[in-house]
Amino acid sequence: LRQLLLAAPLGEKRVLAIDPGYRTGCKCVCLDAQGKLLHHDVIHLSDLSNAKNKLQFLANQFAIEAIAIGDGTASRETLQAVREISFHNNPIISMVNEDGASVYSASEIAREELGEYDITVRGAASIGRRLQDPLAELVKIDPKSIGVGQYQHDVNQSLLQESLHQSVESCVNQVGVELNTASTQLLSYVSGIGPSLAKNIVDYRNEHGAFSSRKELLKVKRFGEKAFEQSAGFLRIRQGENPLDNTAVHPERYGVVEQMAKDAGCSVKELINDSSKRVDLNLYKYVEGNCGLHTLIDIFNELEKPSRDIRTKFEEVSLNKGINK
Repeated sequence: LRQLLLAAPLGEKRVLAIDPGYRTGCKCVCLDAQGKLLHHDVIHLSDLSNAKNKLQFLANQFAIEAIAIGDGTASRETLQAVREISFHNNPIISMVNEDGASVYSASEIAREELGEYDITVRGAASIGRRLQDPLAELVKIDPKSIGVGQYQHDVNQSLLQESLHQSVESCVNQVGVELNTASTQLLSYVSGIGPSLAKNIVDYRNEHGAFSSRKELLKVKRFGEKAFEQSAGFLRIRQGENPLDNTAVHPERYGVVEQMAKDAGCSVKELINDSSKRVDLNLYKYVEGNCGLHTLIDIFNELEKPSRDIRTKFEEVSLNKGINK
């Protein structure tokens, strides 16, 4: 489960997702860089030339940067057809594990997000979003349905559930969560938040617009000091007022970083962006009561690679064209 959740994300790119099928055709959806559904259609492999023309048209119309193909029935035939099309902007073509997509498409979450669309369209949208950010999409599905492990029914169900939940929580907190784009499901796995607070955060965001600082979380209904203390370090704000809001540095330690910047004779932003400003800083100088050397080393490492994603970089994987059986 951990390996699936921490799979390399493609990132914010416009995706054309295809859920392959013979009988009912291949469901196609076009998503913008944030995973919003822009258009959906159906193509039939039995009418190949028409299908190729339609895909080429959609890719050009929506400036598609990547094509995600579900790995179920008819996936190799679909992949082969897509490879034969000459696209203008040469999109990445990738196979995506579609385990659990049908479970998602019939779920309450999918009805909330894509209620006006057919179940098959929701499944295709999930496949596309998995390519953009596997972690953000897979947390919406019960881990038992993602296709990991056999003999799940032979073990103690409550222990299994607890262990899977801990793995998901650990992955989410390790990667960190973008506060202004995260779904309720993703936020609910952040340490100290849980489902009801996650809903309150999304409601606040919908009403007041994007968060500009971590401190603003304290204005959210029922979001107290304790929840803030536990969760703040795992939440990121990309375009925040304070550059430290986009790092894993906890607000409790902002004072230390500000002191470092003062000693280096620069702003916090310059301290983060320019490594030469950090060269002469002596970490021992900042050790105090509840902020030891290990914490300071962590802070220093974070300043070196702010907003770094611990997941590996996305690499295009292609199947051997000659092997079809």
